[in-house]
Amino acid sequence: MDSELAALAASGATTLVSLMVTDSWTHARDLVGRFFSRSGADGTAITDLDTARTQLLSAEATEDTQATHAITEQWHTCLQRHLQASAATGNDLRKLLTSLQRIANNPDTQPSTVHNDISGGAQHGPVIQSGRIVGLTVHHAAAPAQD
Repeated sequence: MDSELAALAASGATTLVSLMVTDSWTHARDLVGRFFSRSGADGTAITDLDTARTQLLSAEATEDTQATHAITEQWHTCLQRHLQASAATGNDLRKLLTSLQRIANNPDTQPSTVHNDISGGAQHGPVIQSGRIVGLTVHHAAAPAQD
């Protein structure tokens, strides 16, 4: 593995582990989960991430720096193996790292949930709120005949 990819894997692991103990973890976890699933990982990445986070929170509570270091090394190795197996490219890892660093630097930029309420009468079809829609096809069943 070339030194640039090794450095990316190390940086990615460090950033990932640092996010495990923040309020931004859920967003970071989703990004990393998608990274592994897109590249054909076996599907245990989310479980492994959750396990590592639990161990890290425990280690932090007891100020166990060795455990924190071990978890960082575990994810460094995992990212390196993923690259070596050609399951992901250096560019894929660069994009992930950029996203994780953005989350780490701006913890308030977590994705939000949108909730809309519709009022003012009966709606007999789909209601769509959007700034721009391209290529939308809406199918709806005919209203039942009234007696």
